[in-house]
Amino acid sequence: MIRKGFIVGCFFLVLCQFAQAQEGKVLVVKDSLIGLLQEYRAYYAINPSTSTKTPITLEEKKIDKHYAKRVKVRGFRVQIYSGSNRTEATNVQNSFLRQNSDMGAYLDYVEPNYRVKVGDFTSRSAATEYMRRLRGTYRNVFVFVEDVWVWQ
Repeated sequence: MIRKGFIVGCFFLVLCQFAQAQEGKVLVVKDSLIGLLQEYRAYYAINPSTSTKTPITLEEKKIDKHYAKRVKVRGFRVQIYSGSNRTEATNVQNSFLRQNSDMGAYLDYVEPNYRVKVGDFTSRSAATEYMRRLRGTYRNVFVFVEDVWVWQ
């Protein structure tokens, strides 16, 4: 029994001799695709780490459309209808356009449902604010991220 204890003790002493503590150096291995992903997200303004633009509300936005052009950017739209009935989706889109002639309404078909989405928002906060205004009028109102058309 003493012999086994002596052997185990010697084993731990030898093991302690080979153990090394950290030297204060950290080696970071970064995948090359992370840099490409960061550049892609910065180019398309997907969750930027710092905001370079100040948010503009709909009332403040005054652009002379004679000299501006429409460009497609990553933005937000508010969904006001989703269902399998095309006639009902078209009716919702037309009634929205009658009440809000200054705002675009888009009808999409994603099998098996038709979806009516409104607005071309560049910031989530503006889309969320508009969604809150529509909550009393429409059921199941949501904000979606997609390509939108804006004047620049």
